[in-house]
Amino acid sequence: MKALTWQGVNKLSVETVPDPRIQNTHDVVLRVIRSAACGSDLHLLGGYIPAMEKGDVLGHEFLGEVVEVGSSVQKHKVGDRVVVSSFIACGKCWYCSKQLYSLCDNGNTNPGLTEFLWGSNPGGCFGYSHAMGGNAGSHAEYIRVPYADVGAFAVPDGVSDEAAVFASDAGPTGWMGADLGGVQPGDVVAVWGAGAVGQVSAQAAALLGASKVVVIDGYPERLQMARTYAGAETLDYTAVDVDAALRELTGGRGPDVAIEAVGMEAHSTGPQFPYDQAKQQLRLQTDRPTAVRQAIYSTRKGGSVFVLGVFAGVVDKFPLGAAMNKGLTIRGAQMHGQRYIPMLLDRIEKGELRTAQFGTHVMPLSKAPKGYQQFKDKKDGCVRPVFLPGG
Repeated sequence: MKALTWQGVNKLSVETVPDPRIQNTHDVVLRVIRSAACGSDLHLLGGYIPAMEKGDVLGHEFLGEVVEVGSSVQKHKVGDRVVVSSFIACGKCWYCSKQLYSLCDNGNTNPGLTEFLWGSNPGGCFGYSHAMGGNAGSHAEYIRVPYADVGAFAVPDGVSDEAAVFASDAGPTGWMGADLGGVQPGDVVAVWGAGAVGQVSAQAAALLGASKVVVIDGYPERLQMARTYAGAETLDYTAVDVDAALRELTGGRGPDVAIEAVGMEAHSTGPQFPYDQAKQQLRLQTDRPTAVRQAIYSTRKGGSVFVLGVFAGVVDKFPLGAAMNKGLTIRGAQMHGQRYIPMLLDRIEKGELRTAQFGTHVMPLSKAPKGYQQFKDKKDGCVRPVFLPGG
């Protein structure tokens, strides 16, 4: 079959790779219908995530048609259209019993590196390096899905492929930020990052009762999308002092909840950006925490900061004193997709949550390297490329 493979830093190629097969009785094999690029994939391309190997298949946000079913699978049959959580979880361990699915003890079959880096291992993830299990990704014609009864969900007939694909990763990630960030009715919520994840966080915050949602980004077309689909107010960080603007919008206090949806390659206009970039390129730190810092400084005393953007290791100049003395609650997680996907599909079907608009550049898999370049360079209004593996 054809698949998009990693060939080295900033090098992608569509290659012929072996077809997937059932390896365990709880597996299914899918014919991929749609597979979306994710901002966190750009960290792989840039060489910031360890344990990538030449020939690895990328992609972790997808839906497909079941074409083969393991003998222990109970919920799915050949011909079903399903969307799959990007994180792989067994559904039976202690963490899964607490709905902390991305922390599953059994989803990552190669836990050694993350145990060394972080003290323990998270679950596995499709197409996201051998540190996260070495699972082949979804930018391919077919994909094997482990623990299919836990991580794959039937897509209602009323939900289009274009909308459903974002219930795989961007939807549950964004919703989790608002949910676990503790958004309450009447809160003012600030979201750093107007990609698909940040925009879902903004929609989720509004649906959870926030009185005001403010989205911060530097790309006008993304900010316009946040205004149109999330009803958010927006701030262009290249044009305003974000902290001052947020205080102006909140009577001087700052937002109740801050959601960081940018991650380890954040940009800014201040002197901290060249400082962080230089240290990252020299590997004196692994991540650029620009947006996290700003969120901590801007959030009101006693507020909440939730980190959704992907970070790999260590950062410099983390404002721990501000976090402690302001009494902030700081949380973060990879997304617990199995916890949210059924509810998200229901909301999408009812028209409460809008996701189809994120797929701004739909193209055949053969054009995927070009699509990722557009995505990386933020060209032509690209929010998310979506690949048609059969094309």
